[in-house]
Amino acid sequence: MTSIHSDWGEWLPRAVERADPDGLAVWYLGFNGFVCKSAGGTTVFVDPYLGTGDPPRTIRMVPIPFDPADVRSVDAVFATHEHTDHVHAPSQAPLLAAGADWYGPETSRELVEEWAADWAIDGDQLETVTPGDTLRVGDINVTVIKGHDPDAVEAVGYVLETGSRSFAHVGDSRPGAFETVGETHDIDVGAVAVGSAGVIPDKDTRRPTETTWYNDENQAIALAQALKLDRLVPTHWDAWKGLTADPAALCDHARSFEYPRRVEVVEIGDRLNV
Repeated sequence: MTSIHSDWGEWLPRAVERADPDGLAVWYLGFNGFVCKSAGGTTVFVDPYLGTGDPPRTIRMVPIPFDPADVRSVDAVFATHEHTDHVHAPSQAPLLAAGADWYGPETSRELVEEWAADWAIDGDQLETVTPGDTLRVGDINVTVIKGHDPDAVEAVGYVLETGSRSFAHVGDSRPGAFETVGETHDIDVGAVAVGSAGVIPDKDTRRPTETTWYNDENQAIALAQALKLDRLVPTHWDAWKGLTADPAALCDHARSFEYPRRVEVVEIGDRLNV
């Protein structure tokens, strides 16, 4: 088993633990990870990743903000797709060992099952989800939506709702097939993966290869329009060396469109009140 070393000690898990949000609060964990806490105290993680990548191919560019073993209270972990920075044993197994249930697509679940026994995780904690599913975790209602990630085998997204507040996480999806989501859900905050094209070593050959994994500025705004986001939160722009981007550039691209109403740039560790 690989253990995680936090660059920041325990302050982030303790801050989440002490928080008493009026509706829904979310903390950005870097990459595409979030921890969400409701007014009722329900705590869920979406795509938490605390690994360092696979240097020199993929190199983590932000601190490791917490050790998952320091999390005392967690109800669920949600995965959007099967990539390592979304399904990662050292990042997520301690959360499941602490009693959290895990939700994700079948392809992602198969990966979790490979390491579940090593962490004494009960198979009953793992639940496969498909688009259209609805479930309730504490006082948070979750709707599973279809993802659109050309680099993933099987991708989903989630709309988390509690009271009158809603948060959408679409993983690393690009525009496409989200219009019905924007029509059926009144989404306050949505997380959209943003990055640049860059040259990194190919996974198999290790030859330098031009690579694009996330939305550019125009795609990000198109996705925000389809989801009818009040507030767009760019993610993943801080993650990998060679594929980082300037999220502030989205502000110019969004200016003439009805959605998003606002681009809200956050850094790793920041809290947003949804």
